[in-house]
Amino acid sequence: MHRNNLLQKLRTYHPADTHEMSMHQRIIEFVETQPECFERTLLIGHITASALIVNRQRTHTLMTHHHKLEKWLQLGGHSDGDPDPLNVALREAEEESGIKGIIPVSKDIFDVDVHPIPARKNEPEHFHYDIRFLFEANDSHELTITAESKDLAWIPLYTIENYTTEESILRMVRKLQASK
Repeated sequence: MHRNNLLQKLRTYHPADTHEMSMHQRIIEFVETQPECFERTLLIGHITASALIVNRQRTHTLMTHHHKLEKWLQLGGHSDGDPDPLNVALREAEEESGIKGIIPVSKDIFDVDVHPIPARKNEPEHFHYDIRFLFEANDSHELTITAESKDLAWIPLYTIENYTTEESILRMVRKLQASK
């Protein structure tokens, strides 16, 4: 079954707090009950994957000012049928930044999040069941802004709250800082 690898990773993952624990359980239940969970055409929601990209010194993170959502976020996107969220996160990170040579710090899940996506044109409101991984990249590479972004920037971790109040991003930064 194409969902087994993700379910195995999810079952060995340990959430950081009770809020993340509840989202972790929601994702497991979603993957167990939705055979088409990796397909964007599943209108109630779908699996997405994200990359928290840090520089080698772990002092900065690469963020995108998302064009449609008007927020500073980590890079990532839809699975589009790919059942390997690590592969999806890497593909999306490279496509959205133009950086080659992004490397996973670990193949293990770094964070999970469930968040609503507002209704647009032909899509109803739905949920993204986001699987997140930690990556490193050279922060001297030239960045390529795509149609999905208004901007890309290496943001110092100590200033992250000047760019976002999204708890899920702040939680990832806290995890990163705690691991130093």
